[in-house]
Amino acid sequence: MEITSLLDGLASDDTALKEAAAAQLTEQADSVLPTLLRSLADVQRTPDLQPAIRALQHIGPPAFDAVLETWRRKELKDWVAGRLLNVFDERCAGQYAALAGDPDFGKSGDGFQGLLRLRVDSEAGLRALVDVYGSGRLVPFKGRDYARQMHDAFSPRLRALRRDPAESPRTRRGAMAALVAGGGADALDDRDRAAIRRLIQVKIPSEIPRLPDSTLSGWWMAVPGASYEGAFEALGLHDPQPVTVSAGVEATECREIRVTGEDGADLTVGRAFVSPELDGWRLIFGSFDLLVGDPWDGMIETVERLSVHCGHAQFFFLDDAGGSDVWLVAEKGRVIRQYVADGEPEWEGDPLPWETLVADDPDFDPEYDGAPANAGTTGVRSACAYLSVDPGAVGPDTVRRGHGWLAVTAPGVGHGVFPGTLRI
Repeated sequence: MEITSLLDGLASDDTALKEAAAAQLTEQADSVLPTLLRSLADVQRTPDLQPAIRALQHIGPPAFDAVLETWRRKELKDWVAGRLLNVFDERCAGQYAALAGDPDFGKSGDGFQGLLRLRVDSEAGLRALVDVYGSGRLVPFKGRDYARQMHDAFSPRLRALRRDPAESPRTRRGAMAALVAGGGADALDDRDRAAIRRLIQVKIPSEIPRLPDSTLSGWWMAVPGASYEGAFEALGLHDPQPVTVSAGVEATECREIRVTGEDGADLTVGRAFVSPELDGWRLIFGSFDLLVGDPWDGMIETVERLSVHCGHAQFFFLDDAGGSDVWLVAEKGRVIRQYVADGEPEWEGDPLPWETLVADDPDFDPEYDGAPANAGTTGVRSACAYLSVDPGAVGPDTVRRGHGWLAVTAPGVGHGVFPGTLRI
């Protein structure tokens, strides 16, 4: 029977024909698989893969190996191989675990995706997780999801690996990172938490700050270094802990979580990072929804409230894709200058001394151009450097004082509930 006939038989509503095709596929897998996979080399659409997928699912582990080897020889497109490797059942759990440990980032991600889909609780799956976290390599997103999904099942064994003197330093390090990735710092014992605090203190003095990149979009606030402590009350931030810039930035880029609040109700919680003092200013990053709220009224209200507590406050918002460019300056509870470009630029308040005004342009013609007297020409990317600190220019030459703080947006939650590792 030809492969086309076998595939048709496997899709048939005729039970006898389907069983005969399935039996023949199993018996002839060694000869069928190379021909079947060669036929997929030029496939352009996912629906065209369905007949082959049914056959591969039926054959099982030998088909998994054949797909992987064909992919390694670059005889399958990446998207085709990724789609095929995502269809196997629990018979291939061990192969998914082995693939999760592959040094290639993409292949490792496909392995963890299979483990995640099958909810595999196995020693091989646990060891794959420990290996990738202990290697120092970039961990695939699906690996992080797997650590969270399997945390309750894996945590006792991971704690045992962490304290087993017979295990290698790499394995013990990987077990610790996998614990944090799945359950946050609360998953660690007091000894490890104390070690992390000591490491942070060691790293802080020699770190060269690198702040978030706002190439496509971003937002941040700035307050004077001398009065920055008022920001914690103004923004409703709790439990501030010393942190490196690297860890603080990464923490604010992570997802928010749902927890049970002090009153027993569900609560969404995020983190905020207050930078070290940089050329006299502290910059604040975090979840826009939790720290600011409404995209417009929230910005005004937040920067004014922040200026009440810190004397002076600035707010910056960029969205290159949406065309938004906003900066605000507030003093003692009132916005004194704002620039908003969401289409045509608009200004409010008196121009600041450093601004270049439209009316000062040699080509400006008041009769025809009609710009308001307070119209400036500078958007966020330039204004931030005049007003306080350009995050993109922070580096070795920036004058730094003190250390950064990582805080949470709700009381009584603590930092340990946030899953995921942070690079200190």
